[in-house]
Amino acid sequence: MIVNAQKLEAVLQKPLDQSVYYFFSTEEYLVRQAARRAVDSLCRESGEDATVIPGPVPDLDQVVMAAGTISFFGTRRVVELPMVQPGSFSDKDLAALGDVMASAENAVFVITTVFADDKAKSGKRAKALLAQADKLGVAADLAAPTQSDALRMITQRAADQNTRLDPGAARALLDRCGLDLFLLNNEVDKLAAASGYTTIDSDLVSRMAARSLEADVFDMVRLVQAKKSTLAFRKLEELLLLQNDPIAISAALSGSYVDLYRAKTGMAAGRSYSQIHKDFGYRGSDWRMKKAAESASRLSAKQLRSILEILLELDQALKSSPTDKAVLLQTALARIIAAEGRV
Repeated sequence: MIVNAQKLEAVLQKPLDQSVYYFFSTEEYLVRQAARRAVDSLCRESGEDATVIPGPVPDLDQVVMAAGTISFFGTRRVVELPMVQPGSFSDKDLAALGDVMASAENAVFVITTVFADDKAKSGKRAKALLAQADKLGVAADLAAPTQSDALRMITQRAADQNTRLDPGAARALLDRCGLDLFLLNNEVDKLAAASGYTTIDSDLVSRMAARSLEADVFDMVRLVQAKKSTLAFRKLEELLLLQNDPIAISAALSGSYVDLYRAKTGMAAGRSYSQIHKDFGYRGSDWRMKKAAESASRLSAKQLRSILEILLELDQALKSSPTDKAVLLQTALARIIAAEGRV
């Protein structure tokens, strides 16, 4: 049985009586979360710990041994195969894994796969593993979350800790962390504790919430576009004072402007931001491309090409020039500000 995230919730709330539970997605957090719930439930029922045989290609001899061992309590053995990559199997080994799962009488398998993108799901071996899981049990395709999904998730995460998450604070947290579900949930836990398990408001988020480097750099880009050059340089200085790697800052800056250029050229070709997101094989939600499309509307394609040339030169200089890396970044930022000022 193949299910989506909504139907999976109903499955996990009932006794888990299938032989195989296969969770796959482009988002690692989602498959880890689903697998953890399934394994915890199965282990409570069996009274024993799961046998974990990790991927990308689990050792088949170990799988056979784990599946064939008789449980001390007369219950099914729980065999967890995390981070399996079907494309890394040979046809023979993938067929052998299917045979083991089909013939095991005393075991239940919990398998997870994180695909690089949606295209990877359509590979020959990926389809073969999905078909086997569909035949023997439950296969759940966990779609990447939208911005609304993430907002609901972190609001519920706070509520589970008897903490209120103000709507404005939730949006601010999303702006700071993006759609990184691991980071979002960790930040909610931290902020809930900091609030004394009362209310997480925007002020607490601004004072204590972590930020991804990409989010900080994108803020710097927005300051440049808002003609707030002094604040943009101050943001760069802050990133350097926090000992962020100059090459990582440059890479994040390049990533931001590549997103803008893709959004600009895609929209010029009549594509929506969600279509552009798919065209270029981005993982996860299209939230990042939506933000890029909003920013790209303020610049011409010529300006963006000029900025990308500046960033290429910066990358080369950071990796080869003896010049102080902070100076190289500051010079590149000044050139980008000048390029954005030209039509």
